[in-house]
Amino acid sequence: MLLIRRFEEKAGQLYGMGRIGGFCHLYIGQEAIVTGMRTVIEEGDQVITAYRDHGHMLSCGMDPKYVMAELTGRRSGYSKGKGGSMHMFSVEKEFYGGHGIVGTPAPLGTGIAFANHYRDNGRVCLTYFGEGAANQGQVYESFNIASLWKLPVVYVIENNRYAMGTSVERGSANAHKLYNRGAAFGIPGEQVDGMDISAVADAGARAVHHARQGAGPYILEMLTYRYRGHSMSDPAKYRTREEVKDVREHHDPIDLVGNRLMDAGIATEEDLKTIDKEIRAVVNDAAEFALEDPEPDPEELWTDVLVESQAPSEA
Repeated sequence: MLLIRRFEEKAGQLYGMGRIGGFCHLYIGQEAIVTGMRTVIEEGDQVITAYRDHGHMLSCGMDPKYVMAELTGRRSGYSKGKGGSMHMFSVEKEFYGGHGIVGTPAPLGTGIAFANHYRDNGRVCLTYFGEGAANQGQVYESFNIASLWKLPVVYVIENNRYAMGTSVERGSANAHKLYNRGAAFGIPGEQVDGMDISAVADAGARAVHHARQGAGPYILEMLTYRYRGHSMSDPAKYRTREEVKDVREHHDPIDLVGNRLMDAGIATEEDLKTIDKEIRAVVNDAAEFALEDPEPDPEELWTDVLVESQAPSEA
C-alpha cells in the first residue's frame, strides 16, 4: 500500500512538472483494495481494470521503474512508451491492462474467465471497475453470460463515491447497494469497507473461493475514497475540503494498518518510518530511471499497429 501511495504521489509531481503527458488518474486513498485482493489470489490468476490502474500494476508485481517509464513515455516502459498511464499490460504478471473506455473491463474480464473455464485451468479473473461504470449496459451483458456459464470471475466495484465528478447518489439508482446489481442474474455479492485491508482480504477470500470452486461469478462492492480528483486535470470542486480531510484523518487505509501494527506490538513507529524511507528510495529510483531513459525511436510509430496475418501463404 505504501509503495502505491508514494508512487502515485511522485507521479502527481512529475505530471505537475510536465514530465507526464495525457491523462493520469491517481489511486491515492484506494490502496487497500488491490493490496488486500492480491493476498487471496494464486499465481496464474488474472487481473484486469480500468484507467485508474497504477496501483493494480504494482500490486501484481510489475516493476515500478518500467511503470514510471511508461508514464513518462520512455522506451523501457511496459508499452514501449506508446501507451502511457491508461494502457499498460504484462502477460508475465497476468495483468491484462488498464482500459480507457468506461465499463470495458467487465466484458474483457469475463472473456478471460471464459478462457479459464474452457481450459479448466482452475484460474480466477479479478475484474475491477468503478461505480460509474456499474451503470453500463455491457456490464450486465457480462453478468448474464458469466452467470449462465458459471465463469470464474470476481467483479470488484471500486466505489469511490464520485465517478468522474458526479456523486453516486446523483448518478445511480439504489446507489448504496451496488453489490446487488447481479441479483437478477443470480450472482451473489456483498459490500466491503474498502479502506480496511483486513475486511478486503476476508471478503476477497470468500469471493475467490466461490468462483474457483465452480459456483460462478461474485460481486464485491468496495466502499472507498479517492483523495485526488478524477484525473490530474480535475480540481474536484464538487466536494468540500472538509470531507476529504475527514476521510484522510479517520479512514486512511495506510494509517489504519500502521496503528494496528503498533497496537499489537508488531512494529514501532520507527519501524514504520524505516519502511517509508525504503519505499521512497524505490520510488525515487524509479523516477530517476524514467527521466533518464531514452524516448522511443521514431520508427516505433509504425510498430504494433496491425497484426500480420497468420494464414498460410498462397504462394
